[in-house]
Amino acid sequence: MPDTLTRPELTAADRCDRCGAAAKLRAVLQSGGELLFCGHHAREFKSGLNEIEADLQEDEQIEL
Repeated sequence: MPDTLTRPELTAADRCDRCGAAAKLRAVLQSGGELLFCGHHAREFKSGLNEIEADLQEDEQIEL
């Protein structure tokens, strides 16, 4: 059985795709693509990402 692929934890080098701030949320889309969002943009887009059933990986140190 093949190993499950996991995404690496978010680091200080990961930047928001909308504004360039530090990324706090990784959204993996059904198509396999991914988007990174800062806390502000994560809160703005989180409900829409849930609607399209994106897999969300949140920074554990913040509450979105």
